[in-house]
Amino acid sequence: MSEAMTDAGTDPAADGPAAAAPLGVGREPTGLPAVDALLERLAETDRLTADGHLAVYEDVHRGLRAELTSLDAHPASAPRPHDPRS
Repeated sequence: MSEAMTDAGTDPAADGPAAAAPLGVGREPTGLPAVDALLERLAETDRLTADGHLAVYEDVHRGLRAELTSLDAHPASAPRPHDPRS
């Protein structure tokens, strides 16, 4: 058995984070500037090692949830004028 191998038979260098490599995933614009900015942030993962992806994914997920939640918020309706015929 090689001295570089651990007792479990694995290479200790393989236990470290994977080197940064582009994922090659395309991103198409949605036409919504806030959503497009969040999706473009995913490009940061191409320059990060795998252990750095989680923070970006969580941040983008939070932003997308906030954008979806804002779609459910209805604008306050304007007060109706008083109808004296009541």
